Amino acid sequence: MAHMISAHSQEETHGSFRSYTIGFLCSLILTAIPVAIVMGGWLTGSTKAIVLMAAGVLQLVVQLFFFMHLREEKKPRYNLISLLLGLVILLVIVAGSMWIMLYNMVAA
Repeated sequence: MAHMISAHSQEETHGSFRSYTIGFLCSLILTAIPVAIVMGGWLTGSTKAIVLMAAGVLQLVVQLFFFMHLREEKKPRYNLISLLLGLVILLVIVAGSMWIMLYNMVAA
């Protein structure tokens, strides 16, 4: 009886074969699109940059939902809070680095 409860609770925390397959296929498509755009030279300028960044953000969302099981989390959303804190720290580091590189008059 305890084995059945353990197996049932383990199924709830991990994705199914179907969800992993869907996530994998989405990841392949979201990787192939930027590779085809860059290697084929289909887009140029800001359009190319926007499409590549959008594909990167969608790739992040696919990874979070299908492989890191962000949507299957129970009430205390510690993983979501940790992710948001990490994103804020990343944003501060990137924005600070960009500011230093753009407004550093000593290097010029």
